[in-house]
Amino acid sequence: MAPRAKSKSGQDPSIGAVLEAWSWMEKHPLFAPLADKVRMNCYDSINNQCPKDAWAVVANTGAIYCRPKRQATRENWIYVFAHCLLHLGFGHHRRQLREREWNEACCAFVAKFLRDLKIGQAPEFMSGKFDLAGETEETLYKIFCDQGVTPELKGLGSAGSKYADMLFSDQSYYRRAKTFEELLADGLMAAVASAVNVAGGLESHLGASEKLHSPAQQARSWFISSYPLLGALAAAFTIVEDLLVCQRMQISIAAVDAESKEIYINPGVKLNEGQARFVIAHELLHVGLQHQARRHGRDPNLWNVACDYVINGWLVEMGIGEFPALGLLHDPATKGMSAEEIYVMMCKDLRMYRKLATLRGAGSGQGDMLEGGTPDWWHCPEGMTLDEFYRRCLAEGLSYHRLQGRGYLPAGLVEQIEAMAQPSIPWDVELAQWFDDYFAPLEKTRTFARPSRRQSGSPDIPRPRYVTKDGAMDGRTFAVLLDTSGSMERRTLAKALGTIASYCMARDVPFVRLVFCDAYPYDEGYVAAEAIAQRVKVRGRGGTVLQPGIDLIERSDDFPDKGPVLVITDGNCDSVRISREHAYLLPAGRSLPFNPKGPVFRIV
Repeated sequence: MAPRAKSKSGQDPSIGAVLEAWSWMEKHPLFAPLADKVRMNCYDSINNQCPKDAWAVVANTGAIYCRPKRQATRENWIYVFAHCLLHLGFGHHRRQLREREWNEACCAFVAKFLRDLKIGQAPEFMSGKFDLAGETEETLYKIFCDQGVTPELKGLGSAGSKYADMLFSDQSYYRRAKTFEELLADGLMAAVASAVNVAGGLESHLGASEKLHSPAQQARSWFISSYPLLGALAAAFTIVEDLLVCQRMQISIAAVDAESKEIYINPGVKLNEGQARFVIAHELLHVGLQHQARRHGRDPNLWNVACDYVINGWLVEMGIGEFPALGLLHDPATKGMSAEEIYVMMCKDLRMYRKLATLRGAGSGQGDMLEGGTPDWWHCPEGMTLDEFYRRCLAEGLSYHRLQGRGYLPAGLVEQIEAMAQPSIPWDVELAQWFDDYFAPLEKTRTFARPSRRQSGSPDIPRPRYVTKDGAMDGRTFAVLLDTSGSMERRTLAKALGTIASYCMARDVPFVRLVFCDAYPYDEGYVAAEAIAQRVKVRGRGGTVLQPGIDLIERSDDFPDKGPVLVITDGNCDSVRISREHAYLLPAGRSLPFNPKGPVFRIV
């Protein structure tokens, strides 16, 4: 309730700070319900019950009396009014046997609450350093009654140390539908709702009278408040709705920039809130599922299309939002397929699939996952940290989603989120695990067949040595087909060969069948493990045709039938057919132009 003005001319300028502070209280969501029902008197009159050398007092009738003729800022008065209103909201107007101690206890409790809330600025006489250690008004009152008021907690009320700032009266100005405690509870709920709206972009600031009614902003707010799976990711991203920016970046509908944490939505499309939910969820899943990091050298636009098929199929199953009327990529025939499988399928008919458009539009020639300005950004420290943050947001969102039972999630989506939540295994460890499936540790036995070394302390006692069983080394080898075309980097070749040599010496693999292959295969025969670790003269460095090298290994009479094949290439090769167990070793960020049947390891 606004104060009654009694004079419009010759008014003391100090009243202006009081009126501004009270207007602020009426707009703040926490205090507005109370301020609307409280009468504030800021004029000197015979009805003002505030002592002349005090700041303000509050009566149980719902009236605040203050003395504005003093040097004080608006922030000082905001603190004083908040102090008085909280006395009413906390129900402090309760008669006690020792009213002075009760008043001091309530003032100390309110002062701690305002200090934590960080509202306004306490006048000098109301500020101080103290720690209540979780005490309530009742416990403080008992302490003050038994031990006296603690010096640092004395005089924290709005009337100073000489007066009590809570007045008691039996009269009431009008009947109230709600108690002051209920009004404060309403304010708390309004403040929480406003804070959520600010976080969701629906309001520009706490208690904003005008809300941002953009459907995209409302959709983002809905994810934050009502959809745990994507809530944390939605809170981390900013919605950019600028027509000129979208035109300059050739964004027809929407796009996402994972590096800058921005989702661009073209306002000219005029999406409703349901369609905006679908589009925002689409972009957030691109980021959370690491689609950019998983591209591995594939064509950016085709890979984006493949990921769109998977995401849109999941969103339709989950029933999130409304499928945009302008049409998106969705084919029920791709249900259950991964993005990698869809990409291989599309490579067989490039003429048709290159015409498909993502959310960014058909004319852009690129997908809706915007590329940053830093090459291999996802492998630099900043990119890896942000990537870990996105994966953690999605994994924790999945946990909350399940606990709260917020709706159906496709099994494929759950599997991908759970897989990404696991720590990644280094490529050389993965490669060693693959080798371990074919080369079990050798069992060694003791033998005295040859003269053994004797200890100098007991030369007459023979000492055995450990040897492998006869025939244990037979067939203990594998083939390495090394792509030596001109596109292969020397650093990649050295790292791959060094890793293979280390494994062979650690796992008792004496020889490796080595074949160099570019335009033609060059058979190096069986090479000792320690020789691979040294300087190996690489032959070739021409084009890339790997199938003749594979045929040479498979037709070789001296190579074991169950011997595995490791193909080391950069992905710029032809499609190969291998009938025996095999795997591929590629540089990070590269991919094969065909759907591999064996595991693929990438050198980081």
